[in-house]
Amino acid sequence: MRWYAERPGRVARQLVADLIALLWAVLAVVAGTTVREGLNALRGPGDALVGAGGQVTDSFTEIAGTVSGLPFVGGDLSRALDPAVGAGTRLADAGQEFGDTVATVADWAGVLIPLLLLLPVLLGWLPLRLRYARRAGAAVGARGVAPDLLAVRALARVPVARLTRIAPDPAAAWRSGGPEVVQRLAELELADLGLRAP
Repeated sequence: MRWYAERPGRVARQLVADLIALLWAVLAVVAGTTVREGLNALRGPGDALVGAGGQVTDSFTEIAGTVSGLPFVGGDLSRALDPAVGAGTRLADAGQEFGDTVATVADWAGVLIPLLLLLPVLLGWLPLRLRYARRAGAAVGARGVAPDLLAVRALARVPVARLTRIAPDPAAAWRSGGPEVVQRLAELELADLGLRAP
């Protein structure tokens, strides 16, 4: 595999595309982290409910403990405060549930947003770069030893207008085995990939 071309113009375009893809990936991760942190900031009300519920529970539990020592009515008064203690517990539980839900949404957003933003890179840029690397690597391997193979690839891939600049009927010229035509067709394929002729 060969990741970069040999001709300066093609290399420059490849480097710019790679840099844009890298910057896009960094921005995707930063966006996901920013959204995750922003959503986690919404946990504040849930944390406040947990604190308030804990205070209510503690206060009514303390009061219930104090009044339970009163003669004759202490037990009844203590049991009468049980719903208030339960309300504090439910308030704390609701706050905890809210905080957990916000944390879950924040975590999923922190993962899904970068993935969605990376789709153009993963589905567009990456396959093109891999395809180029495979094609260029194969062409470099064939450059010195199999110019005929490169000529066939040029005949199959290069636009007809460019082929007819080499010969009026490039396929017939290739079939006749003219070394100059084969070399020029191979060079055309290599140039198309941004590679130098041997």
